[in-house]
Amino acid sequence: MADTVQRYAVVTGANKGIGFGTVKQLASNGTVVVLTARDEKRGLEALEKLKDFGISDLVVFHQLDVTDSVSAARLADFVKTQFGKLDILVNNAAVVGSIVTPEDFKSASSGKRLEEINWSEIPTIPNDEVAEQCLKTNYYGTKSVTEALLPLLQLSDSPRIVNVSSGVGKLMNFPNGWAKEVLSDAERLTEEKIDSVLIRFLEDLKKGDTKIWSPIFPPYTVSKAALNAYTRILAKKYPNFCINCVSPGFVKTDITFNVGILTIDEGAESLVRLALLPNGGPTGLYFDQKEVASF
Repeated sequence: MADTVQRYAVVTGANKGIGFGTVKQLASNGTVVVLTARDEKRGLEALEKLKDFGISDLVVFHQLDVTDSVSAARLADFVKTQFGKLDILVNNAAVVGSIVTPEDFKSASSGKRLEEINWSEIPTIPNDEVAEQCLKTNYYGTKSVTEALLPLLQLSDSPRIVNVSSGVGKLMNFPNGWAKEVLSDAERLTEEKIDSVLIRFLEDLKKGDTKIWSPIFPPYTVSKAALNAYTRILAKKYPNFCINCVSPGFVKTDITFNVGILTIDEGAESLVRLALLPNGGPTGLYFDQKEVASF
């Protein structure tokens, strides 16, 4: 007999790019999806686009600013009132956190895989405010939304959290040193230790002393490494969930100035696969697209 249990999902940063592709694929699979975006107008425009695919009946829009805990609480109240539970949370909302010219990025990365890019060819302009906003969005914002929705996920028979990461956030990209050691020690990882890494990063950035940090878009890289570490902590804390992080690969989106080797739909496939894992599936892992990889 077919499984008739209705699944409910929330996707953050979903008005365009991989988030939009994920909403489209989940809804096509029969999941009811809450498409969220910071900008209400853009979110509603995205909802309108879904009518072309015949799945708009399965998608609702709700405004969400991941950096605003009140906004996250409003979303949780909406999900509770409308559905009574949540089965899937896809944390996709993110910002790049570095000032870079599109021309420099395109010339260095066009037609290449992430690991083939010479990042030293892409100069970035240091900006403390932009860096802080990156950590606030990519790590603390994701954490805030997750914490707001965890009580509803606990009501699901098959709770799934998918944290969208990046290959640049892998610890192999960090020079050997204190930060790498802290984030590598899975057994002793705590949220307080992640906080200490992020505080130290911002201090070093302000001093212009970044030798223990990745040279690849440092704020973005550090935020994603922190998110990966948080994924491991959450998976240990909630053993009946499937909680994983995934790099969708080098996808053509606004954040990459539409340079990449994968389409949005191809990138979204890796997220949707983890969102729809059967019970007893893998948890606490980092996936490079559809393959398990090292943190």
